[in-house]
Amino acid sequence: MTESKTARLLTLALSAALLLAACGPPVQKSDYFGKVEPPPGQTLRYITGSEPESLDPQMSSGQPEARLDIALYEGLVEYHPKTMEPIPGVAESWKVNSNASEFVFFLRKNARFSNGDPITARDFVYTFRRGLDPALASRVAFLAWEIKNAEAYNTGGSFVRDPKTGRFVLASEAAESGGAAGQAAGPVSGEDAAPDTEFHRRMHEPDRLFVPTDEKEREKALKADPKLAALVEGKELVPATAEDVGVEAVDDYTFRITLRQPAPYFMGLVAHQFFRVVHQPTVEKYGVNWTKPGNIVSSGTHMLAEHKPYNQLVVVKNPYYWDADKVRLDKIVFYPLDDQTTMMNLYKAGEVDATYNHTVPASWLRAGVRYARDYMDAPENGSVYWQVNTTAPPLDDKRVRKAFALAIDRQALEEFRVVSKANNVFVPTGILHGYPSPKGYDFDVEGAKKLLADAGYKDGAGKFDPKKFPANSIEVIYNTSESNRQVAEFVQAQWKQNLGLTIPLRAIEWKTFVQTRAKLEYKGFAGGAGWSGDYMDPYTYLGLFATEGGDNGTGWFQTKFVDMLNAANREPDQAKRYEQLSKAEAYLLDECPVIPLSKPATSWMKKPYVKGMYPNPATLHAWKFVYIEHDPAKWDQSMPDMTNDQIAEAKE
Repeated sequence: MTESKTARLLTLALSAALLLAACGPPVQKSDYFGKVEPPPGQTLRYITGSEPESLDPQMSSGQPEARLDIALYEGLVEYHPKTMEPIPGVAESWKVNSNASEFVFFLRKNARFSNGDPITARDFVYTFRRGLDPALASRVAFLAWEIKNAEAYNTGGSFVRDPKTGRFVLASEAAESGGAAGQAAGPVSGEDAAPDTEFHRRMHEPDRLFVPTDEKEREKALKADPKLAALVEGKELVPATAEDVGVEAVDDYTFRITLRQPAPYFMGLVAHQFFRVVHQPTVEKYGVNWTKPGNIVSSGTHMLAEHKPYNQLVVVKNPYYWDADKVRLDKIVFYPLDDQTTMMNLYKAGEVDATYNHTVPASWLRAGVRYARDYMDAPENGSVYWQVNTTAPPLDDKRVRKAFALAIDRQALEEFRVVSKANNVFVPTGILHGYPSPKGYDFDVEGAKKLLADAGYKDGAGKFDPKKFPANSIEVIYNTSESNRQVAEFVQAQWKQNLGLTIPLRAIEWKTFVQTRAKLEYKGFAGGAGWSGDYMDPYTYLGLFATEGGDNGTGWFQTKFVDMLNAANREPDQAKRYEQLSKAEAYLLDECPVIPLSKPATSWMKKPYVKGMYPNPATLHAWKFVYIEHDPAKWDQSMPDMTNDQIAEAKE
């Protein structure tokens, strides 16, 4: 599509918005929505969401970036196109020890970067170390903190050593329990396991204590913990380095990861873009410009051909990809769009072939689009919630935070949104089999008012007085997605109706929003936060609050909560582990650093000729399985079958 044609279509779409947004076009159950004519060849035109924050896979966490990163980069494993369970990527096989604290990956020997260079275990060592490098300042580096010594290195920590004996102080000595909770279990064993090495033996030593290297931060930590101060007194500090991180190239095609403690969820996490391999010579040659067209060397099914910010991003098939014969799409054109009416009109006109999740306006669903044969709707591993800046008054008081959480009618929000379901807990209910959700936030206006009165915002009779509450000191920021605006306006109206408080709204572009939220440069609430699970486990949500930074975005962090998570992950029995994680979630809900709102369904559109593209739990697609089918007899006549995990059709 040319730029002029794109501009004309966008103008037409926006002109039609006022007519269509309120009711949408009627659709019969036997109809597809709009024009159904496949583009020539193997070109997919896809609306991916907001303009990406970055094309560096280690510098973003959002879905818009993930969809691009899956095309440009490959990791040790890839997402299964239906279930999102890990399937072989650069690693053709792997072995895990008995308690999921050590992983050995065996790489395929024909994996190459887009310039033809071989991909080896050393490239993964570089990638993992780079992502954790404090100088990179990756907001999502916390995802790798369970790797041995990763947190110490990433946070600029130093190990504590006795200068007289050379002995390192152990983490267990500073722990209240005095136990060696962080010590990993035995290594992966077996005849074909990776051989033992000096580095490997060191990774199986008990965890070392680390403290901040920065003097001011260290003094603050020591002042708050006399026991820690006593352990550090008279000792020398040894800064943690990249070489201390528990990742090892045993040989060119054997990559070993040693964790600091069991992490049963880790295998599902490895497909995340943070762990996808990057090309060291390119990164080092071009610095911050390494992802620009003409510079970038990638490792995925496709490579970057063009990037016009806020217009389009084009990738083309990577001829050096190890499974290139199975890759059907010669080109993918990604369009960054947020406005739902615009993208729906482009889809109806046949100018795009598929959209991302949550893109069909509620009014259009009510008008019948939900009955179209190309409407994709399935349960999603996601949680829609608002984050709260817990560091500034009046929301530094958990009673105030909980009051705002109780004053929202989530059932009314469900009816308003149509496709979303009410969710009053953080981990979405009914998605993770066997997980017992704790009691969540009920709709309780009187309870909310009592909490606010107890927090001091009351009249002479002790009743909540909205005039006493400093509503002008807080606001709701949200990114510019239309669906986020609709939710923000709904919640704003709820608080006005139920509490008599008008909280102002402020829309922010996605790239600015994520930075503002991460740096706690907002006052009040960050709307449109949401989280799509990176893997099928409660920890994909609860782990967001296992660290102070990253995508936490609230300023809330408590070691008690982290200890509860760690204890759960050391539990080998899955049912008991889930029970412990549920108790941790209950504690989180009582502290209320987030306000859960709903759990989404996928809700997007796909032309029937687009094959191998499924409404999986995160709407993240392994592009190697997607292709354009030109024979109408083979088109999808409805939503693809999600009841089994067979993907053979996509490999035809």
